Amino acid sequence: MTAPPIDTGLDENARAEIAGGLSRFLADSYSLYLMNHNFHWNVTGPMFNSLHLMFMEQYIEQWNALDPIAERIRALGHPAPGTYQLFGALTSIGEVEGVPSSTNMIELLHSGQQSAARTARDVLAAADQMGDQPTADLLIQRLNLHEKNAWMLRSLLQ
Repeated sequence: MTAPPIDTGLDENARAEIAGGLSRFLADSYSLYLMNHNFHWNVTGPMFNSLHLMFMEQYIEQWNALDPIAERIRALGHPAPGTYQLFGALTSIGEVEGVPSSTNMIELLHSGQQSAARTARDVLAAADQMGDQPTADLLIQRLNLHEKNAWMLRSLLQ
């Protein structure tokens, strides 16, 4: 059985371009989730309790963001990436090796939040240009949170 065509006002080229951008953003979001969770488990030092709780808040928030991003990709008629191999190929956030110091964890998370924000902003520009308001709405919400988290992490480094 053939699925009925998607006729929501965005042509296939627009849907493909936006879905591709959202796939990169999903990969960034998953990579940031995993980094946050890793650091939550492994943080040590004098700021242990504060960082342990902050990292937990951020990884839970990241986890809850994954489904809406993937579901938007699906609504656009494209498969959502869902493997480490695909995420590794699509993400702009590097993998962390070993267990960094707590200060380095903050620096890495700050960089990751900014990377995710840049990806969101890039895809947002395409969604705006093509009139994809649902994607723009999703990305504006995510962008606000990534910039807020980056500010909070940056404040710890001052």
